[in-house]
Amino acid sequence: MEKDMIARMWRASSTVAKADDYVRHATDQVFPSLDRIEGHRGAYLLRRTFGETVEIVILTLWDSMEAIRKFAGAEAERAVVEPEAQAALSTFDDWVTHFDVVHRPK
Repeated sequence: MEKDMIARMWRASSTVAKADDYVRHATDQVFPSLDRIEGHRGAYLLRRTFGETVEIVILTLWDSMEAIRKFAGAEAERAVVEPEAQAALSTFDDWVTHFDVVHRPK
């Protein structure tokens, strides 16, 4: 089976009060910058609220690890979390997980 894409997954949490700040940062700044990187194939921002905590999962899609390194640098497994994002988050993973996408909608 030929690998179609790589999904890069990262998790964080925020408060109900600050979660929208993170969403704005991701959608206004991070995602448009990713769109300019050759080999980037899209992004999903997932969130769920439980009590006063908001769990956030970011999935970005890439053609290759080489394309990911254009964004993340040589240590591709290290998370890229800008200071503005950190200010809106309670916790965040320092490392990401990469998955081979073996099926996707047409």
